Amino acid sequence: MDHSDAVRLRAAEKYISGELPEDLRDQFEEHYFDCVECANDLKALAIFASASRMVLEEEVVAKVPPRLPAAERTGWFTWLRPLVAVPAIAALAAIVVFQNTVTIPALKQRSATLPVAQAYGSSFRLQGTTRGESISTVSINPNESFALDFDFIPAQTFRSYQGLLLDDSGNSVLTFLIPGDLANKEVHLTVPAGLVHAGKYSIVLNGVGDAEGRLASGSAPGGNEVQRFVFSAVSQDRTAGRSF
Repeated sequence: MDHSDAVRLRAAEKYISGELPEDLRDQFEEHYFDCVECANDLKALAIFASASRMVLEEEVVAKVPPRLPAAERTGWFTWLRPLVAVPAIAALAAIVVFQNTVTIPALKQRSATLPVAQAYGSSFRLQGTTRGESISTVSINPNESFALDFDFIPAQTFRSYQGLLLDDSGNSVLTFLIPGDLANKEVHLTVPAGLVHAGKYSIVLNGVGDAEGRLASGSAPGGNEVQRFVFSAVSQDRTAGRSF
């Protein structure tokens, strides 16, 4: 299930209310673990459902009179029952309107503007010289993010630097910027899941030609290069505990 399917099926609402069929529920659970928007929708709906139950219980407890013996509940006391139910229903309706028009849209807007952090479970240290004569081996799970740590010691000093993660064919799979004040310090680079697979990769670090962040002429891989790291990625079979 992708995000468009989840929105079309109103999966988050049906999941909270227990109306989602078992097969779709399993698919939606797999989806919302990787979908920030659906996860925020679930959180907001869960808060709404909890608040609704609390308000309804408080209204009923506060306004329902003590239970009377069966003989005393007949007659003119009967007309009180609608008066108890109507305010509770009205309060619940007001909550639904408020949540749908104010709270949930506000939560969605806030989640869209918040930065999304990259979490990772593995970290690998790269060894190498300016031209990357030493090759490190990195054992990864292609479905998980990981971090690469290296000592950034540029051969030349620039205001800032551009990093390129290249596959064995020379194609760039990731670009990043390094501020000039990180020169001669340890750098930690997070690589999102799915970008790196088994094979040989290079990290090429180039000096940026001016303060606006544009590379100087000829600064593609090989131009203004100040440092390079080469590593070999192998996919880890976590179930069998071996690499292949």
